[in-house]
Amino acid sequence: MESAAASILQRAVDMDKKERYTMALVLYQEGLQILLDSVKEEKNPSKREHFKEKALQYMDRAERIKAIIDQRKSVGKYREVMEIEDGSTGHGYVSIFGRFLDHMVTDIIIEDPYVRAFHQCQNLVRLCELAVQKCRSLSRISLVTTCDPQDQQNQSERLNQLKRSLETRLVQFDVTYDSALHDRRIRLSNGWVIKIGRGLDYFKAPQGKCVLGVFDLELRPCLATTVDVFHESHVRQTFET
Repeated sequence: MESAAASILQRAVDMDKKERYTMALVLYQEGLQILLDSVKEEKNPSKREHFKEKALQYMDRAERIKAIIDQRKSVGKYREVMEIEDGSTGHGYVSIFGRFLDHMVTDIIIEDPYVRAFHQCQNLVRLCELAVQKCRSLSRISLVTTCDPQDQQNQSERLNQLKRSLETRLVQFDVTYDSALHDRRIRLSNGWVIKIGRGLDYFKAPQGKCVLGVFDLELRPCLATTVDVFHESHVRQTFET
């Protein structure tokens, strides 16, 4: 437990230095929980006090980071840029979107021109699954994409299947086809906007049907792309109008 906490907290410090504060905050919280569990299990009084002291230091830094995020959000200046390297792993939807999906999210707008092929529609399903699990107030997901001129029927059927499935969770699913769409971004009604250079389809094809990464995208090698995260208070107004 001690080594696990140290590893996670070191990653938190690295993210902190890079000013990727939302990820740093998640890692600090995760590492702190393990460290506090270690305090409960530790029998050596001196080591227990050492763990407590370290925990207080990381708690203080986590609170400071939370304040930085809130302050920058309030003035519309929060931004976080991440470069995903070609072939790297650990960048599934849970890692990229998970920390922004919360009980405040009621609506999600997904703008991606290439939700056409079967695997691209599967990527959309994975994101919807994550949103349904983490956003207990979710009521609507809207997709803006382009029509597949060579396979429109199958594209439409896949998206209609998702629509019917989301309805069982009382989530409305709307699709708009825009032939002029080029931008790729996901807008959340809590103000967060996540822009990914390649859209949702930034994973390499798995090298087989029974290999790691077939199902868990955290283990799937990625294509090189940029993730740009920012917060806009007026995004909420867009959803309300």
